[in-house]
Amino acid sequence: MDQPTTTSEAPPAAVGSGLSLEGFHRTVVLPSAAARPWRQYLAFAGPALLVSVGYMDPGNWATDLQAGAQFKYTLLWVVGLSSLMAIFLQIIAARLGIITGKDLAQCCRDFLPAWTRWPNYLSCELAIAACDLAEVLGSAVALHLLFPRLSLLAAVIITSFDVILLLSLQRLGIRMIEAVVLVLITTIGVCYFIEIFILPQTHPNFPEMSRWLFAPDLPAFIHRKDLVYLAIGIIGATVMPHNLYLHSALVQTRQIREDKASVRRAVRYNTIDTTIALTTAFFVNAAIMVLAAVVFYGHDHVTLPSGQSIAFTADSDWIQIAYVTLAPLVGKVAASVLFAVALLASGQSSTITGTLAGQVVMEGFMHWRIAPWMRRLITRLCAITPAIVLIALRGDNSVTDMLTLSQVVLAIQLPLAMVPLLVFACSRRRMGDGRIGGFLMAAGWASCALITILDVFGLPDALRDAVSVFAGH
Repeated sequence: MDQPTTTSEAPPAAVGSGLSLEGFHRTVVLPSAAARPWRQYLAFAGPALLVSVGYMDPGNWATDLQAGAQFKYTLLWVVGLSSLMAIFLQIIAARLGIITGKDLAQCCRDFLPAWTRWPNYLSCELAIAACDLAEVLGSAVALHLLFPRLSLLAAVIITSFDVILLLSLQRLGIRMIEAVVLVLITTIGVCYFIEIFILPQTHPNFPEMSRWLFAPDLPAFIHRKDLVYLAIGIIGATVMPHNLYLHSALVQTRQIREDKASVRRAVRYNTIDTTIALTTAFFVNAAIMVLAAVVFYGHDHVTLPSGQSIAFTADSDWIQIAYVTLAPLVGKVAASVLFAVALLASGQSSTITGTLAGQVVMEGFMHWRIAPWMRRLITRLCAITPAIVLIALRGDNSVTDMLTLSQVVLAIQLPLAMVPLLVFACSRRRMGDGRIGGFLMAAGWASCALITILDVFGLPDALRDAVSVFAGH
């Protein structure tokens, strides 16, 4: 088997920039290039899996549930398109990290004018705080479902102690974190697969789904501002800006040799890994939207197998009653527990990757290094404050509104991450012969243009809705 590089110094491309996620940097040994393809794939698999967690976090659940409950399958094409754009952009981010030996934040610091450092850094921190707000609220709803006597406000405060979980997992290494996340994702996926394809009472209309996935009514969509706002939220929940920074760092956890053949192998298997992981995330998100459409759309109540009826309205806080989408599978009590565990797992998994992303942008842009637990507390305090304020002002029935708003914030920040990524990836000076080809270049810039246009189109409504969320209108 080939022996990995054993030097403790950074690779030549990263000299002067420090190491991305130093505690995990080049800690995963790779098999020989002569090993069976499945062994090579398993060795490279993992970074995209961790990134995919951000595509299945509570923010995604909220936007998908709201879209399915209010508009049935109308926005299914947005989930598909945003997932496709995410695959393109994450492949490019992984390639940047492999070829340059730097993560995206380090590239921005080293290759862009110095005056851009603070605006880019602060926008990244805002995105991470917005994402963490979703994890706070999702975990709080999960705790509230598991312990009904625990108020939502108290549950939000309790989420600040998740630093203990983070520290425990970080001590076990990157491969253990990847394994834990894989188990959680598999559990969620299996539950929704059974509901959609096996249980007759939640069997969707597949021809209608296909129609809205592949042939949406775009003119009608453009003239519906409520649809555009929710679509921006779905895109923000899917193509998360800080995931682009994180993925370019995570690929460097593998001990990749610097010869051209090894680099090409790393690019190939990371491309496969990204495609599989994010396609899985698409199916999970689509399943959540489809089940919300089947259970909630056009109904004012749902009758459980036990005969109990649960009422809801258009103003219902969907994420707090979404557990009934699992009720046909396991019954009300078990559904509440299973949904809560899955939601808590989703929130905590995303908390881990969000903290890692925070370390990447802080170290990459500013060369600041602080203990992971301190980084976790800073991020959580920034997220927990607006959640406490809003719940105190509006009560428990505002979670979905806050979650959707947090995802819109993510979407608006996206161009600030996408444009530098594409500029670097297209540059022969930065990437050499490893720069992206014509197809990825066209797909990347088309994704960037579409997301930016939607942001500009929806920004006025997003700002107005942000005010209304906190004003309680």
